[in-house]
Amino acid sequence: MHVHEAIRKRRSVREFLPTPVPDEILMKVLEAAGLAPSSSNRQQWRFVVVRDEDRRRSLARIANSQMWIASAPVVIAAISTDPGSIMTCEVPRYAVDTAIAMDHLTLAAVEEGLDTCWIGAFSQTKAREILGVSTDCMVVTLMPVGYAAPTHVVAKSRKPLEAIVRYERDSI
Repeated sequence: MHVHEAIRKRRSVREFLPTPVPDEILMKVLEAAGLAPSSSNRQQWRFVVVRDEDRRRSLARIANSQMWIASAPVVIAAISTDPGSIMTCEVPRYAVDTAIAMDHLTLAAVEEGLDTCWIGAFSQTKAREILGVSTDCMVVTLMPVGYAAPTHVVAKSRKPLEAIVRYERDSI
């Protein structure tokens, strides 16, 4: 699959089949995250793979009770190991680095026939407890991963390029 095709096919899925994700496919998806570029190649991240049903349910509860999250056979948590680090441009390094890694993960998932959904609505404190993450680290996102249920309806719309692209300066 070409990268543009994967980008077009990627979607946020909120209803999954109970079909397990084979280890070899999961490893390809995780490898893509690990190959992502990062600021100064620091790779200040970890990925916690959650397959246990009770733990997935616990994560769904602390994610504003979005219980559909637990329907995914896998939830991957992206962890920043240095959330206090700020780049010269005044942007937190962890936000950029983990976003790139997780975007690599989502595109690799598409190539493997999997679907995902970026979850940012969750309790940081409770997520750390459930996942055993120390307070000097940060859970950046939760990512349910699995095969979309056939009843899942996707309405993916995007603004036209004219509405989001500027040349040379951000003025009309």
